[in-house]
Amino acid sequence: MTVLEARSLSKTFTRDGLWRKGQAKRAVNGVSFTLAKGKTLAVVGESGSGKSTLARLLMRLLVADEGDVLLHGESITSLRGAALRRKRRHIQMVFQDPFASLNPRMTIGNTVAEGLRVHQAQLNRAQRNEKVAEVLQQCGMDADAMPRYPHQFSGGQRQRIGIARALVVQPDVLVLDEPVSALDVSVQAQILNLLRQLQQDHGLAYVFISHDLSVVRHIADDMLVMFAGHVLETGSAKNVLLNPKHPYTTALLDAMPIAHPSLRDNSADEIAVDPEQTADHGCPFRLRCDTAEGDCAHADMHLNNAGHACLHPIVSPL
Repeated sequence: MTVLEARSLSKTFTRDGLWRKGQAKRAVNGVSFTLAKGKTLAVVGESGSGKSTLARLLMRLLVADEGDVLLHGESITSLRGAALRRKRRHIQMVFQDPFASLNPRMTIGNTVAEGLRVHQAQLNRAQRNEKVAEVLQQCGMDADAMPRYPHQFSGGQRQRIGIARALVVQPDVLVLDEPVSALDVSVQAQILNLLRQLQQDHGLAYVFISHDLSVVRHIADDMLVMFAGHVLETGSAKNVLLNPKHPYTTALLDAMPIAHPSLRDNSADEIAVDPEQTADHGCPFRLRCDTAEGDCAHADMHLNNAGHACLHPIVSPL
């Protein structure tokens, strides 16, 4: 069952400078996908590829210039006010920085209960506290954390609190924007295990934003590879990781850290020289690609025609 769908989402930002007016940057360009209940879609790419902008479009923290977001088959793109607030209970976000995303002046109990005050206003204080204690326990925290403040916890504990805050309103979808990138490797593993367990227990669907493919391989069912706002490759996580179709995906895989750096093939390091060096038609990566051919300049051919004669066709969209 599909719980979340993006249809041709696009977003352009216009930046005015001292000497140049109206400089436009296409942060997200025609992104589409579907996400089923209990599944994880990983959105990967380097910094500036449009991952976080896509996350904010899905959450309706930004309004798309074009395209649509459907939650349980109903468009949320044009919703406003109370109608949008009711839908937001079903899709919640976990942020990258577990300290900056928590109000240092609010106790943990009040922080986690915020969503209940908005979405379940009929609950009294005792009922809210009961639900907060229950969800904290599900996330590996004790109820005695409720009267304490964020600075009294470690980074991993704060991220558990952030997950509890999102989970307390019983959403169907979690959008996780680099949720483990600020944590130590051992703590990353604990949080990933927690997310997998919560997914099994509650049937949650995840949009997992990351630049780290070594993390993605442990949690994702499907992958969407972004560069300069474009989708360059989609497919099951296993197929994309084991048999990448696009040179950019290969570059990301080659850049993964391994135990013995002397064994790494560093050829990918030479490709990623300038994040602003992107083509305005055809494959946006072709100006940085050592294997680009004339066909790569053809408008959108690599995006829409699986199995085409193009050297680097995308696999069938999700």
